[in-house]
Amino acid sequence: MSLLIHHIGLLATPTGSRAKSGDGQGDILLIEDAYVLIEGSTILRVGQGEPEETADERIDAGGCLVTPGLIDAHTHLVFGGWREHELSLKLQGVSYLEILARGGGILSTVRATREASEEELEEKAAKALDTMLRHGTTTCEAKSGYGLDLETELKQLRVVRRLAKRQKVELVSTFMGAHALPKEHADDREGYIRLLTDEILPAVAREGLAEFCDVFCESGVFTAAESRRILLRAQALGLRSKIHADEIEAIGGSELAGEIGAVTAEHLIAATDGGIDALARGGVIACLLPATSLYLGKPYARAREMVRRGVPVCVATDFNPGSCPGSSLQLAMNLACWYCRLLPAEVLTAVTLNAAAAIGREKEIGTLERGKRADLVLWNCDNLDHLFYRFGENLAGTVIKEGRVAAG
Repeated sequence: MSLLIHHIGLLATPTGSRAKSGDGQGDILLIEDAYVLIEGSTILRVGQGEPEETADERIDAGGCLVTPGLIDAHTHLVFGGWREHELSLKLQGVSYLEILARGGGILSTVRATREASEEELEEKAAKALDTMLRHGTTTCEAKSGYGLDLETELKQLRVVRRLAKRQKVELVSTFMGAHALPKEHADDREGYIRLLTDEILPAVAREGLAEFCDVFCESGVFTAAESRRILLRAQALGLRSKIHADEIEAIGGSELAGEIGAVTAEHLIAATDGGIDALARGGVIACLLPATSLYLGKPYARAREMVRRGVPVCVATDFNPGSCPGSSLQLAMNLACWYCRLLPAEVLTAVTLNAAAAIGREKEIGTLERGKRADLVLWNCDNLDHLFYRFGENLAGTVIKEGRVAAG
C-alpha cells in the first residue's frame, strides 16, 4: 500500500543517521511545496512539487508544515497513582524531605505501583500514550523505577512490552531500578545494590525486557562509584547505559557518563564546564528536561553552552507523577526555546534525530528521508517558527505512524 502526502507548504527535517552537535544541531533541510511518497511503512521519496508516481492513497497537506514524528526520549511512563495532594504542601513551603517523611514523594508512587495490577498499570499508561500520540509523539522511551523490588520492576517492564504490541506509539524500555532506595533497604544500601546487580538486572536481561539501564546519580541517591558499578554490570548483561546526572548537584555523573560511554546523560541542570566537556569527549547525548525545571521552579540546563562545546542535545518531557506530571513534548519544545535559548531548528533536531539517537533508533526514525520509517506530523501551522511561537494548545493536526494515519 502506497501513500502520497503532497501540497506540503514546508517540510522541515534534520538529515542523516547520527546525532548532530555544534553548528549541526540547527542544520536542517527545508523544502517548500514538498511531498513525501511512502511505500508500506517506509519513506520511498521526499521531493518538491508533484511526483510522477501514483499512489493508492493521497493526503493533501493543504500547505501546512510537516516534520518527522516527535520522539520523547525520557519518560517514566508506567506508574501507580498520582501525587496531586503534594501540590498544596509544596505551595505552603513544605520541603520534599518532609513530604517524604509524611509518606509522600517517590516512595508513595512506589507503594501505589506495587499495589497496582499489570492490567491497571497498562490501562493507565495506554491513556497517556493516546494523549501523547495526538500531540505528535510517535516514539517514546519508558523507564521502570517505581518498583524497587524484583517483582514490581519486572511488572513495569512487562507492561511496556504489552503496550508496545497493542497501541501505536513505538516504545523503548529502560530499566531504572536504581531510582531510589526502597524503604526496606533504607539502612542497607549495599544490600539493595547487590539485589540490583545480582538478581534484578539478570532477570531483566534474561527476559529481554529492556535495552537500556539508567541510574539516578545524585546526592542522597546513588554515588558516582555506585552508579558505575550498576551500569557496568548492566553493560556486561547487554544493556546500554543512561544516567540521571547533575540534576541537583554535580557529583560526577557527567564525567562518569563520558568515561563509560553512556548513550545519554539526563537532566544536567547543575553540570559543570568539566562535566560538559566530558560529555563531548565521550560522545554522550545530553537529554534535557525543561518542563521539570518549570514545574519545580528550578534553573534550566545550559543548553547553549552544551551546543557550543559540541555536545548533541535532545529534549524530552520527563513525564512522571512527581516532578513533571505532564506528557506534552510540545510544551517542552517551547520551553527549550524560551529558557534553554535553543533556536527552533535546533529544538527540532533535539526532538527528532538526536532523540532517536538517544534511544538507539537513529538509523530508523528521526528524519524524513528515503529508507526511514514513515513517522511524521502534519501541523496546524505553515512554518517552523510558528510551531514554537504558539503554546498552550495542541498544534498537531494529522499524525502518521509507519505510513498510516494514527491520529487526527
